[in-house]
Amino acid sequence: MKALSPTDSAFLWMETRNQPMHVAGLNIYTPPKGSGPEFVGQMLDEWRKHLGAQAPFNLKPRLRFGLWYWEEDTEFEMDYHVRHLALPQPGRIRELLALVSRVHGNLMDRNRPLWECYVIEGLPGGRFATYIKMHHALIDGVSGAKMTAQAMSTSAKEIKPPLWAQTLGKPPKPRPAAASKGLLEQLNELAQAGREILPGIGAGLVDLARSAAGEDTPIAALKAPPTAFNVEISGSRRFAAQSFALSRLKRIGQAADATVNDVTLAICAGALRQYLQTHAKLPSKPLVAMVPVSLHAETDLGGNQVTLLLAELATHIKDPIKRLEKIKASTTQAKDKLRSMSRLQKMAYGMTSIATFGPALVTKLAGKYPPFNLVISNVPGSREALYLDGAALDEIYPVSIPTHYLALNITISGYRDNLGFGFIACRRSVPALQRMLDYTAQSIVELEEALGLEVPVKKPPTKKRAAGKTVKKPAKA
Repeated sequence: MKALSPTDSAFLWMETRNQPMHVAGLNIYTPPKGSGPEFVGQMLDEWRKHLGAQAPFNLKPRLRFGLWYWEEDTEFEMDYHVRHLALPQPGRIRELLALVSRVHGNLMDRNRPLWECYVIEGLPGGRFATYIKMHHALIDGVSGAKMTAQAMSTSAKEIKPPLWAQTLGKPPKPRPAAASKGLLEQLNELAQAGREILPGIGAGLVDLARSAAGEDTPIAALKAPPTAFNVEISGSRRFAAQSFALSRLKRIGQAADATVNDVTLAICAGALRQYLQTHAKLPSKPLVAMVPVSLHAETDLGGNQVTLLLAELATHIKDPIKRLEKIKASTTQAKDKLRSMSRLQKMAYGMTSIATFGPALVTKLAGKYPPFNLVISNVPGSREALYLDGAALDEIYPVSIPTHYLALNITISGYRDNLGFGFIACRRSVPALQRMLDYTAQSIVELEEALGLEVPVKKPPTKKRAAGKTVKKPAKA
């Protein structure tokens, strides 16, 4: 058995019926040319030949003496974890997103490895989708995206074993079991780790104190205003998703001397501003986003290795360029703070910077005094075309986690020349979530127009959008 880290264990302790702690990815594929309607069934038949699973897909959680461990599942059943579904007619993207919304709200069985794969047929043109969810204790979003990409191929002719049957990533260096080490050696390791993270904790505490005193610091955790997103949530979910051309965001970044990540935050800020003005109440103070930053090495897979930045979204500013400038200043200050730290120190600083969230959550003060208002993540993806058993990957959308007092989560994932925006929220707390897609599109146009950039002309739609709703064709004369 392998002990979970405190960070990974936290996702198991935090989980409740209304607060499932899994992340997922929704991928949409086009079957190979010349393949018939039996393609998906044949692909699943090939998958069923791989009866076993490799780590981490063969591991289930076990609680022992108050600590969580990973234990190998010796009775692994592939047919339980891999499920074949079909959409109800007419099989639009709307039906697909409705299905994902329902499934994403379901808890997973802790007596089994904490992952599920749904293969979903019924999209127009023979297209199909996979929705794969994994518990956050097992994997973080960046590792999940890396695993999924590695399980596919850059060649349409290559057939690989399914994700769970592959040995993915770089195997960890062998380490002696704790029981085989001497007590002094174990204590020395703990002391070394403690000495390394203390500067990160100290810097975080100093910035928290300065922020509380009203000073301008990278930690904005004591400045977030209460919003409609900062409420207790139910277990029901709603998911909305859409892709936008990466080239448009790059042009905005070049014109404004900003990174694509800053432009992405500014686009989300514009959409949030419009949503709150239309459906709730826009606070006079700026919303604050918690932005996870991956600390994984290129070959790392599994577990959770992140630090956290807190970014002011300048939602109180009407001018989109000034809003972007304010966001850029906020993120630059936070990144400058982290630049001189080691990986452990960055993790400690990030956790300290949101230290107010735990007590606020327990005391239910997070609704009135939220440390931050929502989570916005950016997950890097493949720039190369990917294939699953010959089927071309067209679109990829991340599906993350809403929690109590953080009822909305926005995650963005890159694939080839597009960015897929995934909005996941509590169905009851965040009504009309699909309108966030329109507001996001409008936010991009606002920035383009304000910077004097050419706005792409919309062509008459020839197919349905990945936006959770269909586009009506013009009526014939």
